[in-house]
Amino acid sequence: MSFLFVALGGALGATGRYAISLIPVKTQFPFLTLITNVMGAVLIGFIAGVAGNRSEISGNAVLFWKTGVCGGFTTFSTFSLEAYSLFERKSYFFGSIYIVLSTAFCLLGIFLGKRLAVLLH
Repeated sequence: MSFLFVALGGALGATGRYAISLIPVKTQFPFLTLITNVMGAVLIGFIAGVAGNRSEISGNAVLFWKTGVCGGFTTFSTFSLEAYSLFERKSYFFGSIYIVLSTAFCLLGIFLGKRLAVLLH
């Protein structure tokens, strides 16, 4: 049953992300993606804050909002929450390493994926 909550939330989040991408903005800077990521970070922070303080919020509601909606809207929100949580626990070293490695390896992954696509095309 939990998969259903994640799937429904994911559909809502992905639809929201797509709707934002349709806003006509004429710029070279990925402004709409930045806005989407910041909105997702605010939303997942709010959900984590509410869920952490209230035991009456069901696990399925958290799955719907945090994993489903936020995950479908932007996975950057999950990355941001995890990095923030490391800093909140005063694990500054691991928080910093997580940010640097995630950024570097994901950019490397994009590079490798694009190169692979060129080789296989």
